[in-house]
This record gives sequence, structure tokens and C-alpha cells, in this order.
Amino acid sequence: MKRKRALRIVVTFALVGFAAAWLYSRGREATDNSNAHEDATPVATLDDDNAADVIPGELVVEFKDGESRDQIAALGAKLGVTFEPASSYADRDEVYTVDTSDAEHVLAELRADTADVEAADYQFVYGLPEDALAAEDEAVPTPERVDPTEKGFPNDPKFKFQWHMDQIHAKDTWKNAQGDGVIVAVIDTGVAKVPDLAQTEIVPGWNFVNNTSNATDDHGHGTHVAGTIAQSTHNGIGVAGVAFNAKIMPIKVLSARGSGSVSGIAEGIRWATDHGAKVINMSLGGPMASSVLAKAVKYAHDKGVTVVCAAGNDGRGKVSYPAAYPGAIAVAATQFDESTTFYSNWGKEIDLAAPGGNTRVDQNGDGMMDGVLQNTIVPGDISRNDYLLFMGTSMASPHVAGVAALVISQGVTDPDAVEKVLKDTARPSKMKKDDGQNRYGAGLVDAAAAVKRAKMDFGGYELGIAFAGAALLLMRLRRLGKLGAGLGFAGFVTLVMGSSGLFFLPTFGLPGASLVVHGLPEWDLGLGGIHGNLLLYSALIPVGAALLLYGRPKLRGLIAGLAIGVGAHLVFHAFFRTTELSLVPHALQSTWLALNALVSFATGYAVLRK
Repeated sequence: MKRKRALRIVVTFALVGFAAAWLYSRGREATDNSNAHEDATPVATLDDDNAADVIPGELVVEFKDGESRDQIAALGAKLGVTFEPASSYADRDEVYTVDTSDAEHVLAELRADTADVEAADYQFVYGLPEDALAAEDEAVPTPERVDPTEKGFPNDPKFKFQWHMDQIHAKDTWKNAQGDGVIVAVIDTGVAKVPDLAQTEIVPGWNFVNNTSNATDDHGHGTHVAGTIAQSTHNGIGVAGVAFNAKIMPIKVLSARGSGSVSGIAEGIRWATDHGAKVINMSLGGPMASSVLAKAVKYAHDKGVTVVCAAGNDGRGKVSYPAAYPGAIAVAATQFDESTTFYSNWGKEIDLAAPGGNTRVDQNGDGMMDGVLQNTIVPGDISRNDYLLFMGTSMASPHVAGVAALVISQGVTDPDAVEKVLKDTARPSKMKKDDGQNRYGAGLVDAAAAVKRAKMDFGGYELGIAFAGAALLLMRLRRLGKLGAGLGFAGFVTLVMGSSGLFFLPTFGLPGASLVVHGLPEWDLGLGGIHGNLLLYSALIPVGAALLLYGRPKLRGLIAGLAIGVGAHLVFHAFFRTTELSLVPHALQSTWLALNALVSFATGYAVLRK
């Protein structure tokens, strides 16, 4: 009889958990589909309007994973062409190019070969949206590291000219999140180590223009973009960045002239994904759809990378690629008064808006044109660096990429969940004039609201589930007359630490150790590991603690609290799917979390039972 009662409790928890997870996933699917981009993979076509943007006679081909060099050579012999690796990374990503005098015929044959070929297109050339800029000279002193909690934060002297940071409420969130450890790939013209990036960690990247590990900027655009994301902040010089403790991965796919091939950009996306990037920013694009590039964006998204792209600067109702691809967050540009800019593209694919600036006006009257201000090398004279005002959707996109890094640093790593947080917390523009054209998407990105949702709101949910679960188990055991000593103070502490941690500390100006502000499964955030560690996101620690310490009655409350807390954390993530787990297929992650939550709660129940 006792076993039957215990079994009924376990089954009830399982059924309720799975039902709630199913209902939530269905609701989330409906919400996502209502705002989704078109699912069909775009296919490139060649006409008079885009012929000038194609490398004559060159095609780009992505072969199926595992396709050998011999198989590729055999297909080339059959078609009378020779496939060349797009770069030294081609053995991994299977991207090749081919020169042919009969491009149309060869392309048709390749697209028909669905057994060997994943995607094939003309070799389109993408580039930078045209940016306007103005320079301002500044003598740059030697930077000093200053305590981020010091009064007057940030102490960067030109922060007062960064109206764009105020527009996204960046300063309001820095006491809660700085993007610690999140790798953001800047797929652009490269990144130069200018003085105001001195404290920003630059991780190894790759140069797909020259096929080398040297991804230094020789234009200025990529460094400016990187500055918006993670400019060294509160260092006594220059300006600030959105997620200043994030790491920048430079991926050079555009030349000093600001242009690059579809094959190079596609390889850049895959390289960044395979080398640890959690966010990709692409402030580049073109009007032509490419299935090869669309597949690369999907690859990154499916591997847990949030992809953020500029919508384009054509001032028309057609979003550029890659921003228009499924799996990418398309960003429109606003100016100081929060209206969308004269150059910003719009359309159904726009997801969010962010500051892109307008160097033609000084709406705030601060004596400087209202561009986006960052430290970069000077275009046309890359031997110098300066603080430059750029404008464009190129500048809007890295604001969103930076906020995405802030959200990810709080443990929300699933790309769909990151996008949902950004959209759900976006605010309406005070100058909103959509005219039914979807110029803003979900609204203006709001860093403070996004981080609050990712940490404070989600932490509250985790703790609430833990208290509810504990109450249900204790009440059930009391009714059965089988309750032991209960949780006690130690059990309460481990319940909190297992479920949510002291997530509220940063709100009171108490940053706290990175471990104690997260529930136990998220401790990999503070330990520097890959977030979504399968061992932490399981019942292993509660079960192990129970097996080792159950024989010590005074510790049973502590063990039960830990088990219930971890179970609550896993229940939350099974429902909301905010974290991408390592080693578990995406489709099975909710099942994994729900089953381990069930085991954790059952462990707590068993430990509390007399």
C-alpha cells in the first residue's frame, strides 16, 4: 500500500509536469509561428538587377556532411568542373567553389543532386550598408582599471555623447549584468585592438578573405561594431559598450573595400558556431537570397547560437539578407527621437529596432551629430584610431547583439528563448509611426527589461516552483503521518541555492559571487564552463548526495532541500526551455529535464519520509 501511494505521487508529478510542458510548448509554438519568417529556404536567381553583384562564372556549393574529397572530385568529373575548397575550413563545413563557363547549367545540375548537395548558388557578393561618419579627435590617456561598483559609473568621459546607450537603458542594467564570458562573433571587416578595447578580451577568430588566423580590421567598420557590443567600459577613457565583459571573436569576411563572398560569410558563420560563439552579429548584407547562406544561419541557430543582423540601409520595404533569413533577428534603426531613420529598411521580417543614429541631425542639442559613437580605426587611414560617429542599421544590430549577450550571461541560452525575451521586453517607441509597415518589429530593445526578465523574473519563478513543490511534498507526508524532521533552516538554504540562488542581490547593488546568484544547475556560468552542462542539468547531484549522506539524519533536511530546489529549477527549464543543453538533442531536452526533475522530487520525498 505504501509503495502504491508513493507511486501515485510520482505518477501525478510526472503527468502534471508533462502536461504543463506540452501545453506551454504548444503555446510557445503558436506564438513563435505567428511572428516567424517564411520557412522556405530562399533560392538565389540571377537577373539584370543583381548580375553586377555576382562573381562571373563562380558558384558556391555546400555538400552534404560527410561527403568525401573523392566523392566531390567524382561529381566534378561528371559535370566537367573542378570543385575548390572555399578555405582551409572546407573539410569541416563542406563549402566549395567552382569556376565554370556554363554556370546556369552546372547550377541546375547541382541543385538537382539532392543526394550529394545541401545547397548551391551563384557566388553573390555581399557588403556593408553605406554608412555616414564624422570624426572627433581625442587624446587617449593610458587606461586604468576601475572598480565597476564605484560611484559615478561609468567614468568614460564621452559616455555623455552616447545617447544610444540611454535609449536602450544600458546603464540601468549594468549592476545586474555585464555579459560575463559570453563570446560574440563579429562577422565583418575584422577587429583592431584600439585603445578603448584594451580591457576587452579578443578570442581567436579567422580571416576568410585571406584564409589566415589574422582577423585584424583594415577598414574600421568591424571595430566600430565590436565597440558597441563590448567597448572597454569604466576605464577612464572614451566610451562604453553594451556588454563590456563579453568576449569578441573577430571573423573577417569582408575586405578593406567592405565586400565579401557568400561562401566566405557562410564559412564565417559555421566557424564561429563551431568555436564557441553564443551570439553572432552580422552588420552586412545584400538584396539577394542565397540558400547556402540560409543553411549556415540555420546551422548556427540549431547549434544554440543567437544570430543578429542589420536590416539594411536602402530605406525601402524589403529587408536585406541575411537578416531576412529564418533564424536571424532582423534589426531596424532608430535615431535620437526614437523614430526609425530615413535609411532603415522595414518589412514583415523586422524583429526589433535599436539605435542606428543619424549623422545629419543634432536632435538632443549636445553639439555633436546624432551618430553612434565608438572607438575605431579611421577608414582610409587605418594607422590612426579615433572616436567616430557612424550611422546605419550596421550600428543598430550590435546594440541588440550586446543585449543578447547580457541575457545569455544570465543563463538564457536557447536562441528562441533569447529572442522571445528580447521581444517580450521591447518597448514601444514614443514616436512610433508604423503605418502598418512593421518598421519596429516588437519594439525598441530594452536592456534593463530584458535582463530583469532573464534573471529577476525567471529566478522568482524558479524559487516559487521550489516553495510550491516543497509545500506539496510536506503536506502529503504530514497527511500520511510519514513526515520526518522536515526541511529545517539548512533545507531552506539548500532549496534556495538549488533552485534560484540569491538572484536578487545585484538589484540591491550587491553583485555577489557569480555562483550564489544562480541556482545550482547554472553554476557553470560562474565556473567558466559551457553553460547547459548535462551533469548539472540532471538529478545526479541530489541523488548522489542522498546516497552518500542519507545515513546521517541531521543532514536529511539539507539533502531534501537541495533535491527539491534542483527539481524546481529543472521543471522551470522544461517548461520555458531557456537553456540549450549540451549533448542532448534539441527535441528531447524538455523530456530530459522533466524526467530528471521527477527523479529530484522523488529523491526529496524519499529523504523526508520517516
